[in-house]
Amino acid sequence: MEKNFLLVLFYSSSGSVKNLAHAIADGIEDVGLDVRLRTVPKISSNVEQIEDVIPESGEIYCTKDDLINCSGLALGSPTRFGSISSPLKYFLDSTGDLWATNALENKPGIAFTSTSSMHGGQETTLFSLITFMLHHGMVVAGTPYSIDELNKTKSGGTPYGPSHVENFNSSSDLTKDEYEIAKKTGSRLGKLVMKIND
Repeated sequence: MEKNFLLVLFYSSSGSVKNLAHAIADGIEDVGLDVRLRTVPKISSNVEQIEDVIPESGEIYCTKDDLINCSGLALGSPTRFGSISSPLKYFLDSTGDLWATNALENKPGIAFTSTSSMHGGQETTLFSLITFMLHHGMVVAGTPYSIDELNKTKSGGTPYGPSHVENFNSSSDLTKDEYEIAKKTGSRLGKLVMKIND
């Protein structure tokens, strides 16, 4: 299958990470590339299936084929005590077979996250997402300071990837700076994919 789309894979519980995912997708689409927005199902501490195979609304669930066939990956999770949320971690932990076959090697990737508070573990969560990509041999891209909004944001936004701070505006809605940082990082990912594919 031809690799002609970028995958934006995320888990979101309050909507903040979903809003970042859509802002990143806006940036990717601005450079003329196709985007697939995908999520993962919730998990339960009980050993049982709790989610339908196909969600009733919103983004559909990611498959390993989405990962294999994408040209680049934007990977996002809310922060859970400074680390990745369990539903996304559960899915990522199932990709050992892709690691064994180098299926994600040399694909560009970015990470994004949201926390409820300013010092809620954004950077450690981003590093956890980045570590997953490095283990798969991906080419990790951050958010450079040439993105003007990164120099002036009072809420989310890091050089390690786009982010949102929920208690800054007491909302899952992104601030203008957060949106622009996410969108421009998405555009940068798209441009990197185009350069690599040239």
